[in-house]
Amino acid sequence: MRIPPPLRTALAATAAAAVLVPLSALQADAATGPYKGLPNGTKQAKTLVIGIDGTRYDKLLTADAPVLKGLMAAGLTAPSSLYADPMAPTLSGPGWSTIATGVWPDKHLVKDNTFAGARYDLYPDFATRLEAAQPAASTLVVGSWSPIADTVFHGSPDLRIAEAENDAKAAADTADYLRNGNPDTAFVHFDQVDEAGHGYGGASTQYAAAIHSVDALVGQVVQAVTSRPTYGSEDWLILVTTDHGHTDAGGHGGNSAYERQTFVIANGAGYPAGSVRQDVRLVDIAPTVLKHEGVTADPAWKLDGRPIGEIVPDAFDALRPSLQTRVDETGIAAATKGWTHTAPSGWSIDNSALPTGGVTEWRGWAFATDEFWTAAQRGQARETNVRARNVFAVADSDEWDDRTHGTGQFDSTLISPAYPVAGATRATLAFATDYRVDGPQTGDVYVVFDSGTPQLIASYRADRNAFESIPVTVPAGASTARLRFRYTGTNSAFWTVDQVAFTL
Repeated sequence: MRIPPPLRTALAATAAAAVLVPLSALQADAATGPYKGLPNGTKQAKTLVIGIDGTRYDKLLTADAPVLKGLMAAGLTAPSSLYADPMAPTLSGPGWSTIATGVWPDKHLVKDNTFAGARYDLYPDFATRLEAAQPAASTLVVGSWSPIADTVFHGSPDLRIAEAENDAKAAADTADYLRNGNPDTAFVHFDQVDEAGHGYGGASTQYAAAIHSVDALVGQVVQAVTSRPTYGSEDWLILVTTDHGHTDAGGHGGNSAYERQTFVIANGAGYPAGSVRQDVRLVDIAPTVLKHEGVTADPAWKLDGRPIGEIVPDAFDALRPSLQTRVDETGIAAATKGWTHTAPSGWSIDNSALPTGGVTEWRGWAFATDEFWTAAQRGQARETNVRARNVFAVADSDEWDDRTHGTGQFDSTLISPAYPVAGATRATLAFATDYRVDGPQTGDVYVVFDSGTPQLIASYRADRNAFESIPVTVPAGASTARLRFRYTGTNSAFWTVDQVAFTL
């Protein structure tokens, strides 16, 4: 694959502009050298992101996929779950936009495959952000699904190639550029696993065969990286991911666990061989790429994701090994472990105002995982809790109320450890939250200095899904501060809290 003279001239004249290259324009031109006129990467740090559309994580684990499993064995694997309606359906437009931009659909506003209302102006793709920070960087995007190259990455990557659902050509073109060009960041998308899911179902032999077929194409692209003459002096990070899963019968867009399956594979320096994490999400891919390329995310970008190496487990995550199986929740698989009322060290739960009875799992604040909690009852917006990671705290008056209980409303308070504040005048409370209203309910955050009176610092009465940062004034002479998250509700909705930090 070579760039013909007319296109080379155009590229040389507009080196900083994004160019969508039709497949027919890519012809051999050995006389003038490969990729003449395209930016030539000079950095040691390089990234390759491989997107495999519609790939279920459980089927990847059982598939004949030696290349992908080799990347997993030599690096990090992180399964996770997508959002679902009302945030966005499990479709490719929202999925790839989330991966490319590092924010969830309630920010980039891609809700379907029409891309109507997309805010790529506010939340551009990671290749565009890299070009803005480092104009000399060389960036490549190849998409077997055309909107990848012509819409999702429609900012300023140097070379964008749309392959019209031709995975073999997507692999060949990417491999050729990796061998003969010199990209700093490359993204390639494969489509045939999703096609097999639609045609035959996620439980079919054809779906498994498609994973095997794409695995060989991934091998072709990875081989192009490792065979580079300069590979030994380069610092390559390879990331593999998907945008959604599939039902057994085929199709996606809904809120089932199979449709919501996603994963991230990270292979490179700093990712321990064979490691598995439960706290990495799709939004972390873009900031991870940028950090590897030497770009620090600006807080003004308001990214939801973080570089993988900067994600630190919180106190709630330490509870995962001790989580329990269901008690009253008959809709959750009997073997699924995912909840507890036992708080981590320093934390406690005050249920003194909570009536007796109700559904055991949700009797007062609980600590749960997405796969357990969302299975309690789908289609009630629990799938919007995307800013939580791994294990989170949840107060769910709706589910608690599904079993007979004593007179009165749900009323439970989550209490933090005592944070030292001696000598400070200001502090900041930060946490991720998803507060959902569906009936009479309240959510209030208090701070208690030493053994004083609780002071209200935040109050929720409307839907709120965000990372919070709340300034707190520390009174003179105070030694410690405790936080109290009190939720009340009458057969209403829920409140989740995660990643709580109280800093001076």
